[in-house]
Amino acid sequence: MSKAAIVALTALAPISWGSTYFVTTEFLPPDRPLFTGLMRALPAGLLLLALTRKLPQGAWWWKSAVLGALNIGAFFPLLFLAAYRLPGGVAAVVGSVGPLFVVGLAALFLGDRPTVKSLLTAVAAAFGVSLVVLKAGAALDLVGVIAGLLSALSMSAGVVFTKRWGRPEGVGALALTGWQLTAGGLVILPVAFLVEGAPPALTGTHLAGYAYLALGNTAVSYFLWFRGIERLSASSVTLLGPLSPLTAAIIGWAALGQALGPVQVLGMVIAFAATLTGQLGPRTPKKSGQVTPFSSAERKVQEVSMDLEVSGVRR
Repeated sequence: MSKAAIVALTALAPISWGSTYFVTTEFLPPDRPLFTGLMRALPAGLLLLALTRKLPQGAWWWKSAVLGALNIGAFFPLLFLAAYRLPGGVAAVVGSVGPLFVVGLAALFLGDRPTVKSLLTAVAAAFGVSLVVLKAGAALDLVGVIAGLLSALSMSAGVVFTKRWGRPEGVGALALTGWQLTAGGLVILPVAFLVEGAPPALTGTHLAGYAYLALGNTAVSYFLWFRGIERLSASSVTLLGPLSPLTAAIIGWAALGQALGPVQVLGMVIAFAATLTGQLGPRTPKKSGQVTPFSSAERKVQEVSMDLEVSGVRR
């Protein structure tokens, strides 16, 4: 598969995450962010475990727990805390510093020396996002800012350690995704019940929204995201992150009638240009001995996807 194809598939993950706000506000019960995070992660993880029928072995029990906590279990609650304590635009801008965290962590744990290009593209992406989402007079809250920075740091560390550890021989990316989503969901489970109490009564609309979040928005998206981390550099992957707030802004304009003026359009152009620039460069070589063939479960997923494309269901 060419690098362009890998980048395009990986980009589908943050694009899908950009729809989360719309689905949450239009289809889900209000004021239940932790329960929503739980319903995104745990059912998706258990489904992937059932499909792959593989459990971690040896050191991968604690590695999966660490990756699940960084990518899901700690990231979701911190992100929701920032979103509740800060205006949405400020929360998005704070979260957009993730590429800068990745540059530093990759230098520390992967031996990737930071370059002027990687630093400039990270700063440009954050600046572009700020033009899209920041509103005049936006207030800052110290707890919210700290939570937003920690959520970005958690996700960035998850990217770097996913890259560093790879995956065990004979285990496909689908199984590794299931391990992380299950571990992350189990981290969120007690927090959600302690903070928000018993689950709310759910309607058919709520169930449809949660089904979308668990399947397309989480199971498929994180599978593509983790596969992208294997095949691309850490900085290249994380510079796809700004596609999420850009997608959210476009959906807000198209579906919710939210304003999108010249400044926002300029910010989109800058952020998108930074995202594209971050993908230029040689493909990261695979480590010696890294397993590349698809697992049987991954082949089944691909075969189903091809069947859907042929029948015209997938668009």
